[in-house]
Amino acid sequence: MSIAENIAAIKAKLPGNVRLVAVSKTKPVELLQEAYDSGQRIFGENKALEMRDKHTVLPTDIEWHFIGHLQSNKIKYIAPFVSLIHSVDSLELLKAIDKEAAKNNRVIPCLLQVYIANEDTKYGLDDAELFALLDTLQTQPLANIALYGLMGMATFTDDKAQVQKEFGHLAALFNKVKAGCNLPEFTELSMGMSGDYKEAISEGSTLIRIGSDIFGHR
Repeated sequence: MSIAENIAAIKAKLPGNVRLVAVSKTKPVELLQEAYDSGQRIFGENKALEMRDKHTVLPTDIEWHFIGHLQSNKIKYIAPFVSLIHSVDSLELLKAIDKEAAKNNRVIPCLLQVYIANEDTKYGLDDAELFALLDTLQTQPLANIALYGLMGMATFTDDKAQVQKEFGHLAALFNKVKAGCNLPEFTELSMGMSGDYKEAISEGSTLIRIGSDIFGHR
């Protein structure tokens, strides 16, 4: 199937409140253009310099989502244009994003990444760190970032019950934050990839991050 057919097939399965992030990391701009021509507008990258370079040559109405582990010294490359940073895993990183956003006279939307997987290779805040960070922001708000929600990655396993449980835990945290904190933009729950997006949607995901089911396996 073509990229356009792959995107159409995925979108046909999505509820109206769920948006598709086409994970385009490592893919050449020609393939991104093909996806764009089929109507896809949100693309996810995990390297700041690669994202910057693609942004300079592709259409200007693309929403660029940063989905990888972001280093503070690389924020400056994406701060002028990034639409959403999914992967904020510390207060220090949030402060660094706020600083670069201010230089660009912008408010940058961010998601807080929560560690929900049973794997050492994943990044993210644990539950206690999440609420400690939110408490700090209540007393020391950052003017140039906006918290839009949470992001998490489930364990890479065939055990669908475990994946469902991990996504359910993140959804519960999301609802707890939404109910307890005065965050008007807090509406996004980014969870689910090619292998587990159906489970993620059933637990309330609003953003799914799909790469291989669109562009093929690397």
